[in-house]
Formats: sequence, C-alpha cells, structure tokens
Amino acid sequence: MKKIAIIGSGPTGIYTLYSLLKNSEPTAISVYEQGSAAGVGMPYCSDSNSKMMLANIASIEIPPLFETYIDWLRRQSVTHLARYGVDTDSLHIRQFLPRMLLGEYFRDQFQRLVSEARIKGFQIDVNVSSRVTDIKATQEGVLLQIEGYFNPVSFDLAVIATGHVWPDETPSKQTYFPSPWSGLMEAEIPACKVGILGTSLSAIDATMAVVAQHGEFIEEDHHAFRFRLYPGSEALNVTLMSRSGILPEADFYCPIPYEPLRVATPAAISAEINAGHEGLLDRVFNLMVDEITLADPQWSKNTGLKGMKVDDFCEAWFASRHANDPFRWARANLEEVERNKRDKRTVHWRYAILRLHEAVQDTVQHLNDEDRERFHNTLSRVFVDNYAAIPSQSILRLLALREAGLVRIQALGPDYTTEVKGRQTSVTVGNDVHTYDVFIDARGQKALKTKDLPFPTLRQQLEAAGDDIPDVGDDYTLLDPAEARGRIAFGALPYLMHDQPFIQGLTACAEIGAAMAKACIRQATRARRRLPFMEV
Repeated sequence: MKKIAIIGSGPTGIYTLYSLLKNSEPTAISVYEQGSAAGVGMPYCSDSNSKMMLANIASIEIPPLFETYIDWLRRQSVTHLARYGVDTDSLHIRQFLPRMLLGEYFRDQFQRLVSEARIKGFQIDVNVSSRVTDIKATQEGVLLQIEGYFNPVSFDLAVIATGHVWPDETPSKQTYFPSPWSGLMEAEIPACKVGILGTSLSAIDATMAVVAQHGEFIEEDHHAFRFRLYPGSEALNVTLMSRSGILPEADFYCPIPYEPLRVATPAAISAEINAGHEGLLDRVFNLMVDEITLADPQWSKNTGLKGMKVDDFCEAWFASRHANDPFRWARANLEEVERNKRDKRTVHWRYAILRLHEAVQDTVQHLNDEDRERFHNTLSRVFVDNYAAIPSQSILRLLALREAGLVRIQALGPDYTTEVKGRQTSVTVGNDVHTYDVFIDARGQKALKTKDLPFPTLRQQLEAAGDDIPDVGDDYTLLDPAEARGRIAFGALPYLMHDQPFIQGLTACAEIGAAMAKACIRQATRARRRLPFMEV
C-alpha cells in the first residue's frame, strides 16, 4: 500500500484528501498538522480570528466537499449560529459570514473525510501538534523529520500543503505585529495610537480585532452600524495607511457560475502566448479591451478605453478613488453595490474584469521581465482590487468607526520608511514622522522563494538544483532535484505566487488539491516555465 504524507490540514490539504479518496486503490495516508486542531486552516481558526472577521467568499463560490457550505449551515442550530451573529432565517448563498464559522465547516468535512477514508479501506493517521521540521527527497522515497522524534518517517509521496506563511512573532509582540496573524488575537491592545499598514480586508480585520477590545458595534438597522466606545478607551485612535490611501470596493452582484468570455477565450489567449513573449502583455490587453467593450460599450466609451494602454487603464481604474475622500467614496460605492444586489443587476464592466483575471493570469509565466514588472504594477493591482472586493458589512463597520472619530486613512505615497524603536514604531513620509504605540503590518501574503522554506534539507536540495523558486509540473510535483520528481507535491501557496499571483482563494486550493492527488498515479506531463523571483 502506497504511503502518502499530507503536511498541513487546511483547505489545500483537505481538498487533496478529498480527491485522494476518489482513487480506486486505497493508500496509507498520514496527515501532519502543527496546530492543535486538524481540518481548519489558519485563515479560519479561532486562534487567529474574531467573530467580526468575515470571509470574503460566499457559499455559492466555495467548492463543496460532502455538502455545500449553505447546506451545512442550515443543519446548524439556531443557538449555535446566533453565537456568530448569524440569523438562520436570513441565510442565503451569497452571504459573507465569519471566518471562524467557515473553519467549523472545514473541520466537520475533514472529520467526515477521515471516517469515509477508513470505510473505503484507506489507512489514515491524523497527527495534531505535529510540526514537520525537515523533508528529504531520496531515490527510495521521502523522509520526514517530525519535531520531538529522533528517527525520520519514510513515505512514497509527500504533499506540502502548508498554506499561508506569516512572519514569526517578534520580542515586542505586544506593540509590533508583523501580520494580523502573529499573536494579535491574544494580545491586550491598550487605548492608544494604533497604526495599521494596509487598507484592504486584512487591515480592516486587524482594525476590528483592536476596536473589539474597546467597544461594541450596535446594528441600528440592516444597513447601518453605530460603534459605542467603552468608558476609559477615549485615547484609542487607529490609522490605516497604504501607498495609495484608498479603500477597496464592496463585493458586487454578478452571475455565478461565471459566464464564458467571448473574446479573451482560452484559444485566443493561447494564440497570443504562442506568438511569442515580445509584446505579449499589450496584445493580451487588447483582447481585454475588446472583451470589456463588447460587455459594456457605454462604459468603455465614457472611459476612453479604446485609446488606453496598460498603464493608462490602471490609472483610470483608481482615478475616482484618488480624487475623493476614501470614506465618502466607500459610502457611495456601498450604496451602489447594495442597490444592485437588491435589483440583481450586473455591472458588466466589473463582471468582465472579474472573469478576465484568471484568463490573463495564464500569460504571466510567459511574459518577459519588463512586461512582467509592468503587469504587477498595473493590471495585477486592478484584478486584485476587483476580485478581492470585500463584504459590505466590513465597510459598514469601518464607516461606523469613522463616524465615531476613531479611524483615519493616510496615503503614504511610494517613498516611506518604517522603523521599530523600542516599544514604538515610526513611519516617515518625507519630512513628517508619525509614531504609533502599536503597529500592525496587514499587507497580506507575500510571494516567497526557496530560501524561505522551513525545511533545511529540501531547501538545500532545491538550491543545489539551481531553483530560486520551487519548479513544479502540472500536477504540482517538484521537477527538481531528480530524486524529488514524482515524490513531492508542492502546493504551498506563497511559493506559487510568482507566476500565479491570484492563487490564494479556496477555488485555487481545490484545483491544486485535485492536481496533487493525481500525483499518486502519474507523473507530471508538462513542466511549468521557471520564472526569476521578483519583489512586488
């Protein structure tokens, strides 16, 4: 019986296990989870989240396991859902709900997977509080070193599904947090000057984690919140900051599943890729222009889309936000998208961009270095802003904090520096220095490369093969070194982002998991183009 190790039991590991069970031949599977509970995943566990932190994916978009998320929710008791502020009678498939509740769904589905695996004859062993400290590929198989054990464990195949990676906590963890997931939930944040680097959902979630210690949101009706500050917390002041100082869009209504593209089809994209990398970005952008124009000719005419270049499009996309107060713009945007949801009205230019991001992503690994940098500075920003639109409730809460005088937004511009000085952090913009008592870096996941791998032997093996970035096949198995080929499936998201910049969602986790499961029965048929690492 083939022996398989799955390192990590978050969504990628869960979807891998789910796909493995579809194989006709039972295998022996060992799951290693460094946390105290298997089947949850860091973005959804109670240690890293509060009840106010919302997942920005709805049930209709989550790849189902044994049952859809909405069906699972409908099986939960009224009392249990109420603990999360969720009304059973108002549940619907486009609803955004607390991350911790989604974590419970994954935990339940994982436990059912384990039971189903044993019924089907699989040997399955789930190890919690078990950190894999090293991985070594050999001609005979894969050796895993587990913390607390002297001898390594041998497997035929190892699946690396370690998910997001955040910096370790620093000695000044009560005043400086390198990510919202680095001890923030357990920390006692005093009423003081708080700086948060970032203005997207991660930054808004970090804000909620702070203010929850100093007050409460009161829902006045379905469309408004008020924040009540506790006595003694009057000194609380939160500054969200980013280069642009703009807020993201609220999630918008559109048909799901997505309608197929009519111009930027897979065949059209492939044809441009086959035509060569010189000028590829501009040729693909022309496809985008034609696609958007076909979808929404009036918007295209009003924005002058036909005459735009790639760089112009990015500037036009964010122009209204740069020209307006961020909170005023956010309120207007929120009113628009909520009206469209009530009317089930699709804004066709938004919807076209949403469907284009995955199609265009396929070209990234084929761009030359200059165009790849242009892409990351332009189209990538547009796509992320579009597909990572955030729950309306998060915007409403942020606006309530603004009305209470507790939060402001600062545009830093391209040139700024941060410096931790003792128990304070300073942000320097030009000649101005802003000092914060507590500082949280909430800019989200960064792309990582081989040197960042937490497995010393595998890291050395990859570096010896000349891989600054792990090089994987179409089933995500490592192509180098030779002894790792067909033996290590590499689905660790941060290391795949260099040529798949939009790979972080649950849909991607399901696709990667299904691909890695195939590694049990066949080797990769296609090598992915190796790209040099680029900081963005």
